[in-house]
Amino acid sequence: MYPEPGQVLHFSEDSSIEHFVPRTIEGRPGPYVWAVDAHNAPSYWFPRDCPRAMAWTTPATASHDRARILGGRDRVHAIEDSWLTALRSVRLFAYRLPAPHFRPIGDPEPFALVSATAVAPLGPPEPVGDLLRLHERAGIQLRPLPSLWPFWDAVTASSLGFSGIRLRHARPRGTE
Repeated sequence: MYPEPGQVLHFSEDSSIEHFVPRTIEGRPGPYVWAVDAHNAPSYWFPRDCPRAMAWTTPATASHDRARILGGRDRVHAIEDSWLTALRSVRLFAYRLPAPHFRPIGDPEPFALVSATAVAPLGPPEPVGDLLRLHERAGIQLRPLPSLWPFWDAVTASSLGFSGIRLRHARPRGTE
């Protein structure tokens, strides 16, 4: 599930949103309506509260990091194995929003797009479908792990691109 040209996406488990109104998220600037582009869309193919650590190659990625951490792949998403049932059963929806209303946020690399004004979806929400199959079709390895922390520590100390979302919901360090 990717945006088409001129669109950005907002993923939600709520299929009844008629208008997106700017809101403040703790620890983030705002209020904003949040969305993602095609590069960042796969980071949201998860239940909302699912902690996840993601890594991908960049032009600066060393071949030994790609081999050691990603197993030679270009992108890996790691989740705690206890989230597999939720990943299989969640009903996730994608809202297509008009891209001209949004600007990138994040430095040095944008991780999202934001709008300071309310935005109406371009149409009804679309069911995202089978999230395991979506990862597979995109060539992204989904790696269930007992704990995210060893993967996260390796990724953040490497030359890979990375992102962590909802890590505050991850099992505490040392409980793996």
